[in-house]
Amino acid sequence: MPRKAPFLVLMALGAVLCCAVPGASGAGMYFFEDGSGKFHFTNRPTSTTYRVFAVFKNFPDARKSDIMRVVRTKADAYGLDHHLVQAVIQVESNFQPGAVSNKGAQGLMQIMPATGADLGLTDPHDVEGNIEAGVRYLRMQMDRFGSPTLALAAYNAGPGQVERYGGVPPFRETQDYVRKVLSLYKKLKGGS
Repeated sequence: MPRKAPFLVLMALGAVLCCAVPGASGAGMYFFEDGSGKFHFTNRPTSTTYRVFAVFKNFPDARKSDIMRVVRTKADAYGLDHHLVQAVIQVESNFQPGAVSNKGAQGLMQIMPATGADLGLTDPHDVEGNIEAGVRYLRMQMDRFGSPTLALAAYNAGPGQVERYGGVPPFRETQDYVRKVLSLYKKLKGGS
């Protein structure tokens, strides 16, 4: 019974959150318990070990057209091509403001909590605040590394890793990320 008690508390919390979170559309929260008894939660499961924890009927959401208005404004303010920012958001969160990765990145541009704190982001699921922080961070990486490829690698793996390896780090996740964002960016730019 003691081992199941924390899980039951979490389930009760999930049930309360299902009814309490403001917003518009549905989304799910998933979990798995590792071998040491630690629970892991995400709204984007990466394997079949995750099980449904809760379904949020009122999870934060915004229309893509509203998000794109903010993207254009913030990209212009920081001198970035809005197509690049759009590609980052598409790959990072698929335009889901409430997205949380299994590593803890949050919101449309998947800002890590420590990075968000450094950037003054107080609500990672706020559309405008998250895009502001993400665009500012991407601009910082562009200024630091001078190319979209290296800026995206730094956005994904961290600037220290780009410096350490003198280019895109040899991490499959980062290499795939850079390739996906640049491919989508090229398509979006060609379609405008």
